[in-house]
Amino acid sequence: MKNKIVTICGSMKFQKDMIDVASKLEKEYGWCVIQCVYNLGKNLSDKEMENIKKAHFQKIDISDAIFVLNIGGYIGESTKNEIEYAKKLNKEIIYFE
Repeated sequence: MKNKIVTICGSMKFQKDMIDVASKLEKEYGWCVIQCVYNLGKNLSDKEMENIKKAHFQKIDISDAIFVLNIGGYIGESTKNEIEYAKKLNKEIIYFE
């Protein structure tokens, strides 16, 4: 049986937590974790940001589930869109608060 493939979703203000959680999921469960692009900086063009968003949705396409970091219950608009997309694809949605 193959290990679960999950894509981390959540606000980039939690990027340090995302890295820690991804490491834990791989070490403790053997899951294949697909992470976000970190340290994006503020100087991205609209085209670059659109490319990153498209790539992230493709990560969801190839995953068995998404792993949502909703620290303090916070879920931003981008993450809400990712959750809705995953629901349409009947992906498992795992919340980590």
